[in-house]
Amino acid sequence: MSKLGNLGARLYRGEVGYDFIGKRKIWYGISILITITALVGLAVRGLNMGIEFSGGAVLTTPKTSVSSSEVQHKAEAASGGHQAVVQKLGGGAMRIQISGLDTKQAVPVQEKLAQDLKVPVKDINTQLVGPSWGEEIANKAWLGLGIFMVLVVIYLAIAFEWRMALAALIALIHDLTITVGVYALVGFEVTPGTVIGLLTILGYSLYDTVVVFDSLKEASKDITKQTRFTYGEIANRSINGTLVRSINTTVVALLPVAGLLFVGGGVLGAGMLNDISLALFVGLAAGAYSSIFIATPLVADLKNSEPQMKALAKRVQAKRAAAAAKDAEQEEPQDGSSAVDGDAAAAASGVGSQRNQPAVRNRGRGRPSGKRR
Repeated sequence: MSKLGNLGARLYRGEVGYDFIGKRKIWYGISILITITALVGLAVRGLNMGIEFSGGAVLTTPKTSVSSSEVQHKAEAASGGHQAVVQKLGGGAMRIQISGLDTKQAVPVQEKLAQDLKVPVKDINTQLVGPSWGEEIANKAWLGLGIFMVLVVIYLAIAFEWRMALAALIALIHDLTITVGVYALVGFEVTPGTVIGLLTILGYSLYDTVVVFDSLKEASKDITKQTRFTYGEIANRSINGTLVRSINTTVVALLPVAGLLFVGGGVLGAGMLNDISLALFVGLAAGAYSSIFIATPLVADLKNSEPQMKALAKRVQAKRAAAAAKDAEQEEPQDGSSAVDGDAAAAASGVGSQRNQPAVRNRGRGRPSGKRR
């Protein structure tokens, strides 16, 4: 068995483990700090909304030797100062997005760009996107997100309990906030692909959380009938028991997404892959983190506030205190005199004195002397 597999087996059996629940305040603090940073980035920089949401024109040029920065400068000059986003496509073509252009403004911009880039006007493909279409897409995305959240809460409340449903909902909001904040800080463009990525990571984050919750539900069955573990300790064992599985699942999921983000978007220059790959990469990592460090510790906090769990904790502590006192009595310090005292007592009582006495059992029963009486 591999070292990781052996570690997973030992974690599952409870032979080793890390105290996630006991150090939950540290994880809460880290999450609050990351969330505040994301919100500040979102408030200061805002989201770079794609043309699908803001409206404008998308112009695709044929192969050209002009650099991307120069094309961006020419496009902004031709559009009268409108912001332009240029992406280099395969084969040397350029994709130019100019926000805020309508049909009347797009034609002169197309002609001006053709003149500056020295290409025929008909070779520049122009597509217009109205802001109403992007608004409709955004509204449907919000509606889908709201329905998803409601269904998640209802399902978890039925399958597990309302405390787990609440903790899972907080973890999902935590993942969404971090992902959106990273988009604001990095400045990546928000497109319909980004929305798809956000909805995808919600399902993954929920899956990882439900795995831990299922283990916790099974381990905490009839918990009040025993006095060995508190609820927080059982929750910690559940996290450790599924830790290696969560790590393996996350790493396997992140590897292809990292290929899309760093190789496809960075090396190959396929900028459109960044729309969905960044959301997936950040969301998958945040989902794995929240399922271990946020969701389950929140459930433990909510459960520990119940009267029966408080009573259980007192019984467990009382039993452990009694066991510790008993062990202390049995392990009193030895001064080395007990063995000597034991020998003295044995000597006084005659025990062991037979070693110094001659054997008298067969006295008078030796071989005959040959004399007759």
